[in-house]
Amino acid sequence: MDHEEKQPFHGVMAQFDNPNDLLAAAKKAVSAGYKKMDAYSPLPVHGLADAIGYKRTRLPWLVFVMGIMGGVAGYSLCYWTSVIDYPLNIGGRPFHSGPSFIPITFELTILFSALTAAFGMLIANGLPQPYHPVFNVSNFSRASSDLFFLCIESSDENFDVDNTTEFLQSLDPQEVTTVEH
Repeated sequence: MDHEEKQPFHGVMAQFDNPNDLLAAAKKAVSAGYKKMDAYSPLPVHGLADAIGYKRTRLPWLVFVMGIMGGVAGYSLCYWTSVIDYPLNIGGRPFHSGPSFIPITFELTILFSALTAAFGMLIANGLPQPYHPVFNVSNFSRASSDLFFLCIESSDENFDVDNTTEFLQSLDPQEVTTVEH
């Protein structure tokens, strides 16, 4: 049976009133051995992603590769239509006229990159996500305005509801809440 299925709740969440307390709590949680946690903040907190063990995404490389593919596709499209499929001698210009292919090549590079970035971001973030268990916490709606939250998930191998709640309370938060599924 999966560890997450044994737990009737998502985790335990601590509420803080400033970003420094959240960052300190995240560092202490990692040093205590917790690995599966998430932090919620209304503003970027320098060092928080590293503190909770956030891994960098490979999305920039994918966007770059798809941009190159878009450029190659655009140039190939222009070459195919102007040189191979439907060659027209207009004004004495050569069939393969590289400068006239630049606008289409550029536009398809941008199109492929932008679509890859947009859909890749949605997929990587698991969006759209109309429901998440943390939405059940009473003050969580303030995570987008003035409160900071650290949630240690029940799927963490070191998670024990009593010990984790006690650990989070030792970090001096405003409130510690159990997050129901």
